[in-house]
Amino acid sequence: MTHGRSASRVIATLLKSPEPSIRWKTRVGVLGEERDSKAIRRLEEEILRSTRVRALLSRRDPPGRPGTARQVYHKWQGPHWVLAHLADLGYPRGDESLHRVRDRVLDYWLSPNFFREFEARTKVESYRQEGVPVLAGRYRRCASQQGNALYSTITLGIADERADPLVEGLLRWQWPDGGWNCDRNPAAGTSSFTESLLPMVGLAAYAAARKSRTVANAVNRASEVFLRRRLFRRATDGSLIHRDFAVLHYPLYWHYDFLGGLKAMAYVGRIRDSRCAEPLDLLEQQQLPEGGWPAVKRFYKVSPRAMAPNSDSVNWGGTSLRRMNPWVTADALAVLRSAGRIDGG
Repeated sequence: MTHGRSASRVIATLLKSPEPSIRWKTRVGVLGEERDSKAIRRLEEEILRSTRVRALLSRRDPPGRPGTARQVYHKWQGPHWVLAHLADLGYPRGDESLHRVRDRVLDYWLSPNFFREFEARTKVESYRQEGVPVLAGRYRRCASQQGNALYSTITLGIADERADPLVEGLLRWQWPDGGWNCDRNPAAGTSSFTESLLPMVGLAAYAAARKSRTVANAVNRASEVFLRRRLFRRATDGSLIHRDFAVLHYPLYWHYDFLGGLKAMAYVGRIRDSRCAEPLDLLEQQQLPEGGWPAVKRFYKVSPRAMAPNSDSVNWGGTSLRRMNPWVTADALAVLRSAGRIDGG
């Protein structure tokens, strides 16, 4: 179990970070300060002016023809990912200067190409036209895309009436077991962790904002996809689903690991479920001797100037087996606090 003294020491280190978003994650996520307090609002204004946020926002208008996939979803520097980062960093809510970015992202993900349904019998047949193929009675849609846009815009306080069709699509595409999958193999009958996490948290944000019981029920069903598998094990034999699921990363983008799963369980209110005990134990086991947590692997390269594939505009602390990554550490401590394993200092 995480020792209180160790946690307090790491929290104190994070609170001295020159990165305002690290201090924000610590004060709001670990210490439980209210976002509406004057102190946190001042901190969010500091985040808005930070070097990191300025670098991210410099990519809100990348070169190219508006509306193209490269323009919106370019990994990891397109406007879709800019909004996702800002939502995670404690960026101030309700900033109207983000409306132009929001409009481009939502206009793209609400394009008819992502909602036109058609029946297909084979994988090959499913690629013969644009739209959402239905194979063996299941919608094959990369719902993490609409789910992430939904979560980002609601969290940033810039959602509008276009949140409703995003939700309608996600509810329609939800699989019988509670999640989502874009696998076009007709035999695929189990939801994907990577395609289910972001729709679940997006719907949870919507359910909380709109007080929707129907959407909350869909979130609960989605959470069972993860809980039945203890967030990283196969339901059939208990084996590890994928080795990267048990390794720490930051950021996840659309990927998955067990800390991302724990963050999602905390967000949807299921972190105290007994099936989270094993991944919580694993998180504590991966704590470094000095008390923090590392980012063991990463899904990005750093490209501050060029729009390069799988590159980010900023560095998120790199990777190490022995050095604390403050982003991973702040998230780990917030999860452990939500689970009642530390008292927040």
